[in-house]
Amino acid sequence: MKARLPEGYGGSGGGDMNGMLRQAQKLQEEMAKIQEGLEQQVYEITSGGGAVQVTIDGKKVIKSIHIRPDAVDPDDIEMLEDLLTAGVNEAIRKVEDTSSKEMEKVTGGLKMPGLM
Repeated sequence: MKARLPEGYGGSGGGDMNGMLRQAQKLQEEMAKIQEGLEQQVYEITSGGGAVQVTIDGKKVIKSIHIRPDAVDPDDIEMLEDLLTAGVNEAIRKVEDTSSKEMEKVTGGLKMPGLM
């Protein structure tokens, strides 16, 4: 007597597998569209109460850094360096957080290594 597998598990239940493959392809296409849109976005982040403004795109490329003149104190270069570091790090975090949230909408929170 030969054991039978439930439909969709090997054998001739290929229809379910084809459906899953189509769903996966559709999900991949949707994610690619979202990723493309995210890469087009531009973010402006400030640090130090507006003393430093960092502009970054969705590809995490810094487009510009603006420093208010009153933020420049020749006797306290460390403060300016800290403001710049904080601004750049916050800009990168903003891009990553936005990307993650948008992708979670499509994947339903399913983590997909290598896709982000």
